[in-house]
Amino acid sequence: MKRNWKKKLGTVALSTALLTSQAAFVSAEGELKEAAAQAQEEVVTEEVVTEEAAAEEVVTEEAAAEEVVTEEEAAEEVVTEEAAAEEVVVEEAEEVDSAWKINSQTGAKWKVKEKGSTFIKGNKGEKGQKGKKAKNGKIAAQKVKSESDVREFFKANKEFFKMNSVDKMDFIQSETDDLGMTHYTYQPNIQDIPIDQSKVIVHVNEAGEIVAVNGEFHPEAPKKVKQSKEISKKDARETAWDHINIDRAEADITVNNLEGNDFDTLTETTELVVFHDDGEYTLAYHVELQFSIPEPGNWDIWVNAENGDVLQATNKVKEVASTGTGTGVLGDTKSLNTFLYNNTYYLFDTTKPMDGVIQTFDLFGGGQFNLPGSYVTDTGNTFVDERQKAAVDAHYYAGEVFDYYYDTFGRESYDDRGADITSSVHYGSNYNNAGWTGNQMIYGDGDGSLFTYLSGSKDVVGHELTHAVIDTTADLVYENQPGALNESFADVFGYFVDDEDWLLGEDIYTPNRSGDALRSLSDPTDYNQPAHMDNFRVLPNTREGDWGGVHINSGIPNKAAYHTINAIGKSKAEQIYYRALTVYLTPYSEFDNARAALIQSAEDLYGSSTADEIAAAWDSVGVY
Repeated sequence: MKRNWKKKLGTVALSTALLTSQAAFVSAEGELKEAAAQAQEEVVTEEVVTEEAAAEEVVTEEAAAEEVVTEEEAAEEVVTEEAAAEEVVVEEAEEVDSAWKINSQTGAKWKVKEKGSTFIKGNKGEKGQKGKKAKNGKIAAQKVKSESDVREFFKANKEFFKMNSVDKMDFIQSETDDLGMTHYTYQPNIQDIPIDQSKVIVHVNEAGEIVAVNGEFHPEAPKKVKQSKEISKKDARETAWDHINIDRAEADITVNNLEGNDFDTLTETTELVVFHDDGEYTLAYHVELQFSIPEPGNWDIWVNAENGDVLQATNKVKEVASTGTGTGVLGDTKSLNTFLYNNTYYLFDTTKPMDGVIQTFDLFGGGQFNLPGSYVTDTGNTFVDERQKAAVDAHYYAGEVFDYYYDTFGRESYDDRGADITSSVHYGSNYNNAGWTGNQMIYGDGDGSLFTYLSGSKDVVGHELTHAVIDTTADLVYENQPGALNESFADVFGYFVDDEDWLLGEDIYTPNRSGDALRSLSDPTDYNQPAHMDNFRVLPNTREGDWGGVHINSGIPNKAAYHTINAIGKSKAEQIYYRALTVYLTPYSEFDNARAALIQSAEDLYGSSTADEIAAAWDSVGVY
């Protein structure tokens, strides 16, 4: 159903309109046995009794059988306090069909990681991995017909997966893809509290065979976490704001959008979770804060629920580089999808096959302007003014990136649900940066030396909008190896969108020096990135340490992507990378998990020979 865009545009004064985007442990207490033997109250000590007395004391055989307890029986029933304290009720052994057991070849080849993400697959072992080929690529002989069968699989393999209990996996969803494969997703928990940023996925082919299992199993997780919540959700949010040193009142501004409705510029959520870090599991509040002023923020902050300490804080505003990007347009003429209303044209594209729109705004510089800004307009439908050039590229390239994802994968916007794609240009003053804030794009103007208008580079726009796709699919944690994969997948899809060369950002980086770029897939070392695990850099998980080197160590998977594309071609590679991202990767996936995910995706789509090429590409960068 088509929206009435004129009605949408005509509800407020358009020149100043603003828009905002909103984006078990189940403790089992055993019932202790009670020591039940009681001594008889009377003992007959007389050796001689009269017949009358004897008659009174005789107990019938039936009554005696009910009342007499032998010493041996009493000893068996008595449980001391000490023994009772130590006694733990063990679940009754469940009968499990052996056909659900992981086959010995697969089990010999793979093992569950104590930390991070694990990928277990039933296909052949590639170079660099030990183990033999698993029969028919199946992990288990039994076939899955429903989610309850997946639980039977987990029960049969509790020891292999090092699971405390199958009940510690909350079923989230099942999805069947275009290949007929069904993917069952679970959320690990402790005492019914979710272990944050974790999921386990079981992949079943069309024949019902389990071919892969991956995710964060947390075999080292305890059965309980300390449940003393000394602080409230409100306390946690206040702690989060204090930690990032931003006044909540300044960030929480109500604006009126084009439909005449009031919206808050601030989005904040708080959830009780189990936070995990380096083998430690802590009850915490996960506070998410999204705001646009006084600076773009998309924060994940974990606050200890017992003492209020901040356990971790990460700003997920994705940047092209730590030094930022942005500066002028190249002067080329582009055809734009605009919208005419009351004799004025708007950078407002309603032509795409989705519910949402592509819309572009001008912030007019300065952090005091609230996102998204004012619509970019022109009375003659010729957006040729100097100030309009950044908006032209942002608008045009956002449309092209949408077209790429839709035409290549059938994806409707970044969330595959038709969300608005919103861009704001002229952010800040000489702002050498651009990024995805969690609900929209921002582009700085650059300082004219290091960067020109960031929106002037198609691969940069593709990179940034891919961060939005990642956020709604694998949701790769923005730190260390998962964060480097986040950056690498954004770089690789930036190349898929704009495949003229192997460089990223060459059109807008150092505009006064030709041949320069932000990064290179073909030779990451040209831009101070490692291209092999031998040169992997261990950096602190801080802003100063680039969150563990996310923009630095991404050179290693980038180089593997370069070898992959050269070996099998772009058309196969992009389908494989997209499937790995949307089907197999999970938040804490690391380089070896990405390798396994890409190999599995290749086998799903094209067979073993293509998978072998990908294995070789990752072997070449030292990832096995």
